[in-house]
Amino acid sequence: MAHTKQAFTPADRAIWTRAPLGTDTTLDLLTARFDRHRYAPHYHEEFTVGVCVGGSEIIDYRGGRLDVGPGAVVVLAPGETHTGRPGPGGGYAYRAMYPAVHLFADGARALPHFRQAVLDDPQLAAALRAAHTGLSRAPARGAEILDPAADVPDLLTALAAETRLTELFAALARRHAEARPLRAGDRGREGTAVPGTTAIARTVRDRLADSVLAPPTLTELATELGLSRYQLLRAFRTTTGMPPYAWLAQYRVGRARGLLERGLRPAAVAGLVGFADQAHLTRWFRRVVGVTPAAYRDSVRAATAPTRRDEAGPATATTFKT
Repeated sequence: MAHTKQAFTPADRAIWTRAPLGTDTTLDLLTARFDRHRYAPHYHEEFTVGVCVGGSEIIDYRGGRLDVGPGAVVVLAPGETHTGRPGPGGGYAYRAMYPAVHLFADGARALPHFRQAVLDDPQLAAALRAAHTGLSRAPARGAEILDPAADVPDLLTALAAETRLTELFAALARRHAEARPLRAGDRGREGTAVPGTTAIARTVRDRLADSVLAPPTLTELATELGLSRYQLLRAFRTTTGMPPYAWLAQYRVGRARGLLERGLRPAAVAGLVGFADQAHLTRWFRRVVGVTPAAYRDSVRAATAPTRRDEAGPATATTFKT
C-alpha cells in the first residue's frame, strides 16, 4: 500500500509522491491545495508540469506574472526561477509532476523550449491529470494509470507508466514547444541579453556552494570580483531571479533532499547543510519543496526501499497540513 504520513491543521494541504517508472527512473509528484502558502523564489532541476484543478494561482516567472486558472496546464523549464501564491479570491489546487529532462528529450528528440508557460489544452490537461492521479494512488502491485477515455482504472506495469508519460510529454512538446530552445543562462529575466552577468553569477554560485557551512559575506563576494555590492546583487538577481542568500538556502535544501533520501533525520540534516536548526531547515524546505523534511523523507524512503528495488512497487505518498 502507499505510504502516507498525516499531520492535520486547518488550511493548506500537500501530498508528495515518488512513483517508480521502470528500473532506474522515478517521477516526483505533488498534489496540493494552498490557501495561504507562498513559495519562495526557487527552481527545479527537472521540468515542472502542472494542472490547475481549482481556484487561481499567481506565478512570478521570467520577469513577468502568470495568472493560472482551472484547467490550465503550466510548464516551467529546468533552472528557471519562479514563485507561487494564491490568486485573488482565495486559494488554489493543483497537480504537479517533475519529470527529468530525459523524459522530455526522448519524446521530443531535443530539449523543448516553451515560450508560453501557461497552456490552454483541455484534452492534454485531462490526460496529464489522469496520469497524475493514477501514479499517486497506485496500488501495491504496480502503477495505476487512469484511461481518460474509458474513465476506469487500468493496472499497468511501471514500464507501461513510463511509456504513457513519455508519450504525454512528447505530445506536450509537439503541440506547444519550439524546436530550438533559447539559452536561458545567457538571458536576463526579461529575455534580453545581459553580457557578463552569467559569469558573475556562476562564480558566486560556485563560491557559495564551496562554503555552504560558512558562506562569505556579500562584501567579501563583491570585493573578490572587483564589484560593488549593488553591482553583484544586480548581476546575480538578473541571472538567477533571486539574491545570493536565497540561492544558498535553496542549494542547502537540495543538499538536504539527498541526505533525507539516504535516511538521515531532519534534525541531523539541518546542521550538515548549514541551517541553524531543524526549524530553520523546515521553514526553507517547505518554501521551496512544498512539504516538510520529515514528510519528504518518509515518502521517498518508502518508494526506494531495498525490498522494492527489483520490482515495480507502489507509488508512495506523504501528507501534511499547515
